[in-house]
Amino acid sequence: MPLPFLTADRAFDAAAENADDVALPFDDHDQWRRPYRPGPWRVGAAALLLLLASFILLAAMIIAFAGEVSGAGVTLALGLVAVVCAVRLLRMGAWVSRHGIRRVGFFTTATVPWSRTAAVRTVQQPVRWLGLPRTVQGEALLLVQQGGRQLPPLLTDHSADFLARHEAFDRAADTIEAWGAEYRLG
Repeated sequence: MPLPFLTADRAFDAAAENADDVALPFDDHDQWRRPYRPGPWRVGAAALLLLLASFILLAAMIIAFAGEVSGAGVTLALGLVAVVCAVRLLRMGAWVSRHGIRRVGFFTTATVPWSRTAAVRTVQQPVRWLGLPRTVQGEALLLVQQGGRQLPPLLTDHSADFLARHEAFDRAADTIEAWGAEYRLG
């Protein structure tokens, strides 16, 4: 079963290998896309959460066979919550389309149309390490809206997607900046 939110489009990878100047290799610009693959930290955390969910669901089945239906229902609900959390963890990140840019967090999603963006730029600043409270000096991709309002960083080079993958961060940031330049001015 293909999981489109888990894998980035192969068109971007093929375009990156063949030419350096192809920034928007996708055919359908109306579809929301994440122009990078989820990083190993994010995928590993989701895999561990799914492993835990499988044990919880197995426990729910054993409890149900033992005849304790209410306990099985609670355990089943807990297992399903773990699965939903794992999928939400995999969906987190920056998504782009012709309509704008979408920052998907664990609990919130913010969409900004390209017409309301003033700039998309990469800056050096303190960033959170793996989303934890500890900050380190790094790079962040920022979206500045018209009127000066700024979202939290779209991407950072110390996030679960780009920790120890600086080249992947640069490529993703350049791609998102290219989408912004194409549709903000276009």
